[in-house]
Amino acid sequence: MQINGTLINYYFHCKTQCWLHANRINLEDNSEDVRIGKVLHEIAEKKGKSEVSIENIKVDKITKDYVVEIKKSDSDMEATKWQVLLYLYKLKQKGIYKKGKIEFIEKNKQAKKVHFVELDETKETELLKVLEEIRNLINQQSHPKPKKQRKCKKCAYYEYCFV
Repeated sequence: MQINGTLINYYFHCKTQCWLHANRINLEDNSEDVRIGKVLHEIAEKKGKSEVSIENIKVDKITKDYVVEIKKSDSDMEATKWQVLLYLYKLKQKGIYKKGKIEFIEKNKQAKKVHFVELDETKETELLKVLEEIRNLINQQSHPKPKKQRKCKKCAYYEYCFV
């Protein structure tokens, strides 16, 4: 399975969620947050700002200098950062060199709404290790035991994991 932005985001957000999604156990159709994200993408498409698909990834926007990822909330900056690093890596493999730009619609945890990310040699080495860890995780026979955290209550997989 090719690792896409959603999987790498889930890996940093929750290993159980990553495994479930990778193994085609999708409970996101009932998630309000997922619906809001889809509506935001639909609004962007109506404004002529549709996603750009490259192989197995979908980038929100590409400008002259940046790959732009737009998120509703800044609730998981680390996961979003690695998602953008994956996009930068995939583009680099095609000879396209960009920087990353993350834009949050709602600013709750971060000091600012826009963050910048660059894929340097160190980050690329880390990314390759993360991709291998994800492959190992999703190829396990069963999902890792969920760890109940505050963020779990908003997760589409909450009932699967804890009810």
